[in-house]
Amino acid sequence: MRRCSAKVVTEIEIDTPHGPARAHITKTRAARGAMVLGHGAGGGITSRDLTVAAEVAAEQRFSVALIEQPYRVAGRRSPAPAAQLDAAWTAVIADLRKGPFKRLPLITGGRSSGARVACRTAADVGAHAVLCLAFPLKPPGRAAAPSRQPELDAVKVPVLVIQGEGDPFGMPAPGPTRTVVTVKGNHSLRTDLQAVRSAIGQWLAQLL
Repeated sequence: MRRCSAKVVTEIEIDTPHGPARAHITKTRAARGAMVLGHGAGGGITSRDLTVAAEVAAEQRFSVALIEQPYRVAGRRSPAPAAQLDAAWTAVIADLRKGPFKRLPLITGGRSSGARVACRTAADVGAHAVLCLAFPLKPPGRAAAPSRQPELDAVKVPVLVIQGEGDPFGMPAPGPTRTVVTVKGNHSLRTDLQAVRSAIGQWLAQLL
């Protein structure tokens, strides 16, 4: 257990079908809901946009968990196949919903690859909404690669996508329950973190 910005962060390992994942949990007293966020393919949970999302959620009285996928816990940088990522994520959510996040409305999400995982599993985990930071719509330089827009379109609950205007992965389309907010910068979303913070805060306030 460690203290961060006057909040208690608890780190726990959770068994999954593909090895242990690690959850970094910040509990909020009298929480209105829970937010669970995953990292990108080659990065970790300390990316600035994930940190901002966690801070905003806590300010809005959400308990928060930042999740390290099993391949990262094992010390590997190359991501596991999508099916393994989804299975591990679903197992983590099930464990959290039996324990620290029991009976709390759930928002899932993440950055880049983590956003894709959250979209693909939203129905299975019973997410009330999904937050996508820098959704990787299409691999840069691969014109023949299929778009991942269908992963977003398949989500039936409210979705917020925050995308850098110069993101080489492209710009997702908005939809009936999907808001796409464009901010300055590229795939890292580091250029205007205040805009990221504002977009998440407004969206959460509307959800509540």
